[in-house]
Amino acid sequence: MSEAGGGRGCGCRVPQRAPWNLVAATAALCLVLATSVGTARAAPMSREEKQKLGNQVLEMFDHAYGNYMEHAYPADELMPLTCRGRVRGQEPSRGDVDDALGKFSLTLIDSLDTLVVLNKTKEFEDAVRKVLRDVNLDNDVVVSVFETNIRVLGGLLGGHSLAIMLKEKGEFMQWYNDELLQMAKQLGYKLLPAFNTTSGLPYPRINLKFGIRKPEARTGSETDTCTACAGTLILEFAALSRFTGATIFEEYARKALDFLWEKRQRSSNLVGVTINIHTGDWVRKDSGVGAGIDSYYEYLLKAYVLLGDDSFLERFNTHYDAIMRYISQPPLLLDVHIHKPMLNARTWMDSLLAFFPGLQVLKGDIRPAIETHEMLYQVIKKHNFLPEAFTTDFRVHWAQHPLRPEFAESTYFLYKATGDPYYLEVGKTLIENLNKYARVPCGFAAMKDVRTGSHEDRMDSFFLAEMFKYLYLLFADKEDIIFDIEDYIFTTEAHLLPLWLSTTNRSISKKNTTSEYTELDDSNFDWTCPNTQILFPNDPLYAQSIREPLKNVVDKSCPRGIIRVEESFRSGAKPPLRARDFMATNPEHLEILKKMGVSLIHLKDGRVQLVQHAIQAASSIDAEDGLRFMQEMIELSSQQQKEQQLPPRAVQIISHPFFGRVVLTAGPAQFGLDLSKHKETRGFVASSKPYNGCSELTNPEAVMGKIALIQRGQCMFAEKARNIQNAGAIGGIVIDDNEGSSSDTAPLFQMAGDGKDTDDIKIPMLFLFSKEGSIILDAIREHEEVEVLLSDKARDRDTEMENEDQPPSENDSQNQSAEQLLSLSQTFDLIDQETPENPLESHSESSSPADIEEAAGFAPSEQIPSSTESLETPSLDGECTDLDNQLEEQSETKEDSNPNVSWGKKAQPIDSILADWNEDIEAFEMMEKDEL
Repeated sequence: MSEAGGGRGCGCRVPQRAPWNLVAATAALCLVLATSVGTARAAPMSREEKQKLGNQVLEMFDHAYGNYMEHAYPADELMPLTCRGRVRGQEPSRGDVDDALGKFSLTLIDSLDTLVVLNKTKEFEDAVRKVLRDVNLDNDVVVSVFETNIRVLGGLLGGHSLAIMLKEKGEFMQWYNDELLQMAKQLGYKLLPAFNTTSGLPYPRINLKFGIRKPEARTGSETDTCTACAGTLILEFAALSRFTGATIFEEYARKALDFLWEKRQRSSNLVGVTINIHTGDWVRKDSGVGAGIDSYYEYLLKAYVLLGDDSFLERFNTHYDAIMRYISQPPLLLDVHIHKPMLNARTWMDSLLAFFPGLQVLKGDIRPAIETHEMLYQVIKKHNFLPEAFTTDFRVHWAQHPLRPEFAESTYFLYKATGDPYYLEVGKTLIENLNKYARVPCGFAAMKDVRTGSHEDRMDSFFLAEMFKYLYLLFADKEDIIFDIEDYIFTTEAHLLPLWLSTTNRSISKKNTTSEYTELDDSNFDWTCPNTQILFPNDPLYAQSIREPLKNVVDKSCPRGIIRVEESFRSGAKPPLRARDFMATNPEHLEILKKMGVSLIHLKDGRVQLVQHAIQAASSIDAEDGLRFMQEMIELSSQQQKEQQLPPRAVQIISHPFFGRVVLTAGPAQFGLDLSKHKETRGFVASSKPYNGCSELTNPEAVMGKIALIQRGQCMFAEKARNIQNAGAIGGIVIDDNEGSSSDTAPLFQMAGDGKDTDDIKIPMLFLFSKEGSIILDAIREHEEVEVLLSDKARDRDTEMENEDQPPSENDSQNQSAEQLLSLSQTFDLIDQETPENPLESHSESSSPADIEEAAGFAPSEQIPSSTESLETPSLDGECTDLDNQLEEQSETKEDSNPNVSWGKKAQPIDSILADWNEDIEAFEMMEKDEL
């Protein structure tokens, strides 16, 4: 999530007993060396423009923070679409996401040190007083140990660090007497019972009032935790020990880190995503640098910087070598199996890995940082934001974007390291996109779907804790900040801890004796700052020269050239065949399949069946490639099945005072006007009478030329559509009759027809859950005339309308010519259509609630589907194509319900297939005698 301030600690060795100012000086030296080369650039950004952008960041923060304080405080977070606070238990559960909420005014605590960084010292002083007066840490609520540590404990410690700094300066906080530190200590003791396990790894959750395992605690039965959850404690817990002198916190955090290190996979030096907290067995054996592991690596390096313990650097360097050997496939970072690190675990990446270029800057490895960052920026330029997950060919895998700050963080550190004004332009793009697509009247709303531009009613606390901090620092000069940022290190939540803690209360800061490093080659470790002549050759355009080959990587229809490190082990052999490149008519491909133990069987209907027996492969490496090929082919099948589903649509409120800033996620209909093939429908909304739309409307004059609002229930969707169409409506929005339903907590579905011919329905129909529908109904009650846009994706807001004092009249809207509408639509920036992350289930209006709930409950797994021995795929001809048309020839075959890749009808039963395959896997694993 975040890296050390100003590129500090870039692999530099800090003497363990050096005074704190020497630590800071050493860190600053790294920064000077890193930024002293490559600062000369053509047309650098002027100081005036930097100041203008910095002021813009300040205004954006005021908009977010001010609305939180006005509409949500003392709740944990702001719900920016409905302008109210999110209180645990009073809103529909969002699952694990809600574990960050503990009824302790989360956003306020998380924002404390941001206020000081942004030079809002008076607001900071007021905020500290509110925390001391209002916040209760003894609530009967189950919270995430990880989130509470990084957000609340880290926020209190960051606030304390800057409070004592301001007090020393003599102007502000003169009344402060370590009150935030005492609250942090209280919270630290409340978290300690989570560590009561045989391994020393903490339980993932704890009850703030009752702890663990007590009947009233409602937690303590968990057996698994993520690696990052257990390995992202050392900075906050060590700082708490150093500040207070209570060594127990640092001891517990070190024990957890020691255990994770001992449980690494020894042959690959990688760790898995999920581990059993009692046995230490890896539950999920895939490994990457994204969700579930990310900040574990970050905290190993930063613990060395903050605490000066060489063992942390040794561990980090060992892991980093494994990451660059197996996971790094420039510019991609792909998860692998810890026991089979040459075998990819999945073909998509999650957005949390965007922190990694910043960590590489801290390490001093600039080139791969530039490469990965540029790839991520190209994805952002395509979708406006970084999707939660995207595939190796840069398609949307999960479409949400909860305003994550990791990319902004890496942008800041790359600018600090290179001085390249290109990264200032990147930051400017981030600011523009946030204001253009995420800003709403009550703050900034997370993106429900980056493809449609629809919003989600959430503004997480990390948005204020991190995003504005990094963006402001990106454009700020040293004199713009009231303290020296180089004296602090950033936690993963961007909270500031002073470097002088390295020499304070050091009684337990000693070399770890539980781990042996005899197998490590000390020559692999960087003990001094990297040579900047190596990092930055004498070329002021060094970073640009690295970025240039990647500038079109996302737009290429068939990205190739992803060269795995494994090639270096193959004596010049060609890279393995990828499923997306496979052509059944290519003799070379067929020969490669044979080596991998994959047989090709041509079926009578034109399809081909692939059958893989790992034991028949030419070698164990070829068997691995065969397994990976089959996994990729299955994922292609899954993706294409999703592509057959209709994607979600958008309802955008464009009238005063919304001006297109509120976008609601809507479900499509399998009948009526297809918004993906026609221009959007724009009009004022009106409620139909009867509201259920199940009979001839009694108010046709009210809906004539408008978009009719109708309630779900009592008749078929198609019948409702016909009734409002007969009354002259130009579109329809069906609002769920299940009060409290929301797209935040329930998957969307398609409105199905009535089993009859629906070609007579010519108007577009969209479905909104109750919560989204109530936003429109509330707007009607408050503003009477509300105009919306029905489209396949959100359009840019109409800036001309925003400058008007009054909304356009109804007649003006109705009389607007088709030419004018076309002209307006041409001014919009379109987002490339992608496949939705959740296949949309089809339902007819007469479905029972139980049926609908069961059918709508499908959610994609984060895991790659279990591979099978046999699958069918169509014949593939022609040149390289992307995933849209890779298997398009088979779409003409109608004998199978799924014309794309499908399970072979003539194959063995699935249980038998998997059993045979498992035997094959065990056979070549034993053949390699790999450590499992």
